[in-house]
Amino acid sequence: MMRHALSFDVEEYFQVANLRGHFRRDDWDGVPSRLDVGMDVILGALERHGARATFFFLGWIAQRRADLVRRCLDAGHEVASHGFEHAFLQDLGRAGLVEDLARTEAALAAAGAPAPRGFRASTFTLTRDTWWAFDVLVERGYRYDSSVHPVRHPLYGVPGFEPGISTVEAAGGSIREFPVATWPCAGRNLPVGGGGYFRLLPVAVSAAAIAGLERRGRPAALYLHPWEFDSDQPRCPAPLLARFRHTLNLKRTLPRLERLLERFRFDPYERVLAENADVVG
Repeated sequence: MMRHALSFDVEEYFQVANLRGHFRRDDWDGVPSRLDVGMDVILGALERHGARATFFFLGWIAQRRADLVRRCLDAGHEVASHGFEHAFLQDLGRAGLVEDLARTEAALAAAGAPAPRGFRASTFTLTRDTWWAFDVLVERGYRYDSSVHPVRHPLYGVPGFEPGISTVEAAGGSIREFPVATWPCAGRNLPVGGGGYFRLLPVAVSAAAIAGLERRGRPAALYLHPWEFDSDQPRCPAPLLARFRHTLNLKRTLPRLERLLERFRFDPYERVLAENADVVG
């Protein structure tokens, strides 16, 4: 059976892009954490189904919750980098990304994790305008990235980019890119790889997309967040659309994930990439 890649971006509900205008960075330490709620649910579901995943940790989280990093490692999961404070690449700039990655790597090392081999940028902000990020990742020894989303979106996306596993040439070497799953339709790539789309679309659509990619011999990459398994999290007075995106179908995230865990086999990104070393496109 083909192995597909499953990942979780480990961040608090108050650190997401949708709500960034309502939780100032300086106030984060004063907001009660809800992270354990989602992490307990996720790790329990993965254990029940014998699945393994990649956990892209914010350095800010790893610095404060080394126990969660170790818990993931002890359960056989991969720990990778999600940057330090969920900053967009275009706001960090090249020098800022170097510092951001170094801080995250130090936080993960202090928590007992090996040097991260994978990276995912905040909100998929690795675009043509921030393509220089690949140079930085190669310089720091990263082996793969999952930050390019081959879709059209107001905040991110690289339309026309290879939707499957590919190799990106950068200054100093190459790096493998493994975008989250999309499905071709009418000349466009439709996002089916997780997040709000996973909660919006019927689970049958997600399953059909994964099965379709499997028939083509292409592993799918999925992503979710711990806060998407916490329907009791505090509600924020954000604009209507932001609230809709953030809270839609939170109670359905776990049963939908379990449906996929029952049907498909999931492993960390690094393992899936190793098994598809010759797959490009």
